[in-house]
Amino acid sequence: MIDDKKIEELLNKDRRFTPESYKFVEDALDFAQKKLLESSELPAGEKAASVSGSDYCQAVCDLALERFGYLARTVLAGLGIRKTGDIGDIVYLLIEVGLLQEVPGDSRSDFDNVFDLAAKLQKEFSFSKNK
Repeated sequence: MIDDKKIEELLNKDRRFTPESYKFVEDALDFAQKKLLESSELPAGEKAASVSGSDYCQAVCDLALERFGYLARTVLAGLGIRKTGDIGDIVYLLIEVGLLQEVPGDSRSDFDNVFDLAAKLQKEFSFSKNK
């Protein structure tokens, strides 16, 4: 959970992102871990393995689409998240202030150019006219 002092520290380090940006990326980690846990055969109560950069980026997309639907791209852009590298920047800022832990072998570059975030968030929605 992100506290106000940590948010202030994050904002002093980098003003590209808002408190909501950090919270959303934190929520995406929980979302990714739950998906990994559901897809694995770990005993109940045991934590899922660490989340890779690409899995984390996919979780951000999936969570944004789930929460915001066709507005996902607009909402993430408003949070300063326009490319997968932005997700990496937020993750590593959270690591710098001690809110996340880096797993050995992970790297900030794991988030660079994972996929075209805007294209991934472009979801087909059909609107039908009732007669």
